[in-house]
Amino acid sequence: MRYLRLLKSVLAAATLSIAALHAYADKPTVIRIGVAEQGTGDPPTFGGSPAATVQIQQLLEKEFAADGIKVEWLFFKGAGPAVNEAIADKSLDFAFQGDLPAVLARANGLKTRILLESGVRVGVKVAVPSDSDIHSIKDLKDRRVSIFRGTNLQLVADNALAANRLDERDLHVINLDTASALAALASKGIDASFSDYHLYKLRDQGLVRIVYESQNDGPQFTRQSHLLVVDDFDRAHPDIVQRVVTTFVKGALWSSDEANRDALFKLWARTGVPYASWQAEFANQPLKSRNSPLIDPFIVARYKTVAQNALNLKLIRQPIDVDTWFEPSYLDNALRTLQLDHYWTRYDAAGKPLS
Repeated sequence: MRYLRLLKSVLAAATLSIAALHAYADKPTVIRIGVAEQGTGDPPTFGGSPAATVQIQQLLEKEFAADGIKVEWLFFKGAGPAVNEAIADKSLDFAFQGDLPAVLARANGLKTRILLESGVRVGVKVAVPSDSDIHSIKDLKDRRVSIFRGTNLQLVADNALAANRLDERDLHVINLDTASALAALASKGIDASFSDYHLYKLRDQGLVRIVYESQNDGPQFTRQSHLLVVDDFDRAHPDIVQRVVTTFVKGALWSSDEANRDALFKLWARTGVPYASWQAEFANQPLKSRNSPLIDPFIVARYKTVAQNALNLKLIRQPIDVDTWFEPSYLDNALRTLQLDHYWTRYDAAGKPLS
């Protein structure tokens, strides 16, 4: 009898050891996060969103240090389209990118789930050389204008043009990434550029004038960015996904606190974008509004609109199901765990605060 008990104990211990071994083997050794920006510095960094805060403050690295899991941030000069290629090549587990490129990827069969938002209600800007005779979007007709096609900037630019009874065919559009567009604009190689907060630096240097900012026309003229996970990784490591999402929510919380506004802009200034540019970008806007991680009716409606616009413009060939694309359970759990259920304001489909 004693022998049998001893044998059972040994077998039980062996079984537990094998289970632990399998659990360890199943744990990823690295988490790969693609960023739809070129990044600056060594190591590369980026700014302008809670995702950037997470990366610069190394919040994920700290979260997984005890597990021996390495975190790799991979930057892509080709922005969203290049991130999509990396997802297709199975080179990424997560990605931070904008709404339009993600829609294009989903329409082409890439299986991902949107986990949370990170950088919402972001406008686009039109800048022209300081001595230009262009004063509004209407003046862009027949001019050489840069638009970074395939990014979440493109559709906002197209919608702004449409509101002024123009489209890309009325312009001489040149597809340039952000760095190339800034250089071309500064050297007057183009007449105008649809771009982002990088334009403020050129403006403050006296090289350009900003003649249009889309967010002034309403939330329907803004773009959204998110964190998504590749389906295979989600199914294999839901516990890791939850920890990643919870860490991103912590980054969003810090980035949304008005007490941190000065520290936030100084943090993002490490990317080479001046502190003054971040001040201008977020002027008269609550940090909570721009840095909310929520998947609310406004976000769902915007992605549906982006998907429909992409279809209308023949950027995609078939409709996509937006509703089943979002996976809010991890976010909901993080908000509940961190007691943040009511911290950020939810917005309706029209962009108005919900009571």
